[in-house]
Amino acid sequence: MKKNTKLIHAGQNKKRNSGIVNTPVYHASTVVFDNMAHMMDAQERNIKKREKNLFYGRRGTPTHWTLQEAISELEGAADTFLTPSGLSACTMAILGCVKAGQHILVTDSVYEPTRNFCDGFLSGFGVETTYFDPLIGAGIGALIKPNTAAVFCESPGSHTFEVQDLPAIAMAVHAHNTASRHIMILNDNTWASPLYCQPLALGCDVSIQAATKYIVGHSDAMIGTIAVNEAALPGVAKAMSAIGLTLGPDEAYLGTRGLRTLSVRLKQHHENALIVARWLEQRPEVKRVLFPALPSDPGYDLWKRDFSGASGLMGLVFHRTSYEAITAMIDGMELFPLGFSWGGFESLIAPSNPSRSVARTAQPWTEPAPGLRLHIGLEDPEDLIDDLEKGLARFSKALG
Repeated sequence: MKKNTKLIHAGQNKKRNSGIVNTPVYHASTVVFDNMAHMMDAQERNIKKREKNLFYGRRGTPTHWTLQEAISELEGAADTFLTPSGLSACTMAILGCVKAGQHILVTDSVYEPTRNFCDGFLSGFGVETTYFDPLIGAGIGALIKPNTAAVFCESPGSHTFEVQDLPAIAMAVHAHNTASRHIMILNDNTWASPLYCQPLALGCDVSIQAATKYIVGHSDAMIGTIAVNEAALPGVAKAMSAIGLTLGPDEAYLGTRGLRTLSVRLKQHHENALIVARWLEQRPEVKRVLFPALPSDPGYDLWKRDFSGASGLMGLVFHRTSYEAITAMIDGMELFPLGFSWGGFESLIAPSNPSRSVARTAQPWTEPAPGLRLHIGLEDPEDLIDDLEKGLARFSKALG
């Protein structure tokens, strides 16, 4: 079955939903049982066998299972866990793969809140974090320690958009596996979504999504997904159960609703972003457009090999820049509101400064800062270009 068809039908269960196309929203905490035997059977099936059956609200309802099963099918995963945000998906996945006294390798281009979690929370429990050059590839094998438990990748990287060679990393890391040791490889796959990249097929054990972005697609719900293979399943399941994290049914419903139109939305994001990115490449103010789908991007060959499309998120590096110039540009934008997050139908703009000392340690970012991060939405690209052209005029005037 082709991916576009999977998006429409994955997770649907006519018998479970009584023929209803969209799984209804089940608001449930308590589930009652006919008798003791019924309760014990439900507990056995839900907790020990991990079957999708009603036991307790925190353990899931048909509303949750529809989204979980759909993501698992798209990711090629053994199972998928739902969390209340993209960050919680990152942190729960890590907690399911490392223990006190162990070591984790993390890409230097990682999402900053994930980095803060490693440097703050994890370090407090005796977990050591080493950051690595996102372009290290097979060279990561040299960084493996006897107590290394996991490698956390993000491809492309936040703000700097390096594409990582996941197959090379996976081969080098898993070469250290033994009968009693499996080093988990996690990848934050939010930029591409499971439609345009399948990290598990590239050798990873865990694929993480801030489903808040493209899966929801409408900027009205926060969701994280953790898709795991059989090796990572027990650890992540244990962490999720122990901490008691769960997702509300309304958010799960909105995630499934958004998923059904992911293909048509991402196709338009891709087309619009390429048009805007090619225009930006020709601008005299712009030194680099950070967008892997451009042939001029250093990660283009890896992107073309491992991805089947691109999203609307990109970065800009200028020849000369200042906060005053960035402010003059942003404050006058009409179609690019200033805001956090991305992945919705609307375009967004935000300043970007990867050169901050807290942001990079293994491979410092030396490009002029601040730059910009743009999300190209579903508006007409000619209108977006017109807005950007006026913004760059304000930018240049402020620079003097």
